[in-house]
Amino acid sequence: MKKIISGKVREVYDLEDGRMIIVTTDRISAFDVILPTMITDKGKVLNALSNFWFEYTKDIVKNHMISSDLKDMPAEFQKPEFEGRTILVKKLKMIPYEVIVRGYMFGSMYEAYKKGEPFLGHSFTKEYKQAEKLEEPIVTPSTKAAEGHDINVTLDYMKKDLGEELGSKIEQAALNIYKKCYDHAYKNGIIIADTKFEFGLDENGNLVLGDEVLTPDSSRFWNLSTYKEGTSPASYDKQFIRDWLKENNLAGDASIKSIPDEIVSKTAALYHECQTKICK
Repeated sequence: MKKIISGKVREVYDLEDGRMIIVTTDRISAFDVILPTMITDKGKVLNALSNFWFEYTKDIVKNHMISSDLKDMPAEFQKPEFEGRTILVKKLKMIPYEVIVRGYMFGSMYEAYKKGEPFLGHSFTKEYKQAEKLEEPIVTPSTKAAEGHDINVTLDYMKKDLGEELGSKIEQAALNIYKKCYDHAYKNGIIIADTKFEFGLDENGNLVLGDEVLTPDSSRFWNLSTYKEGTSPASYDKQFIRDWLKENNLAGDASIKSIPDEIVSKTAALYHECQTKICK
């Protein structure tokens, strides 16, 4: 067994038998900097949400989950600190794209729309306000860069690169997952404005959903009760931390020593609220 990834949030271990262990930590990053203060139980929340969605969407596409029970894992992981934040998964040949599904006119898409420009191959004839729901969700992939920032590309670019059949299969799976999960979250008071998925291929060439699914770290979640078109809705994520960093001119500063307890507790509460609303 060897550790193959130590990311901003996750530690990944290769069992070298076609399986991997993924441990979701309480680390948090903002403005591309891993912050020194942990967010209590954040890893458990992200893990619980992903596991919920993997089970909820397995009728649409296979996923990489094997087990979340520590008894099924090597002895090194059968310890209290790994409980609730560790999963055993099938190792996949990962597809080198993040598949972003956007359901609302927001962010960089809204900026392009305001200028009258197409957005990654998509043009809009309807008039939209900021944060307004699109008539239909769209898929806009991005390349997964080994270093630096990912690069947004058109859906056609991905399909030409991967082949029409696989590209279309990925597009349809992403849209079907988004729509099913959107409906579940919406009835429980959360709007999934956009999200990103990662897919891989198993040993038989089957498409498999991997990584994390529909968490506040991989998605833009809005509170339905306070949502309003024409505004920039508050998200269920790092909002308090980002705001504090900006207010203190610390955005992107890797020398930061700690985050105030109040900001940490507010952020932890947002993550927990998200889990409580969705996982039912």
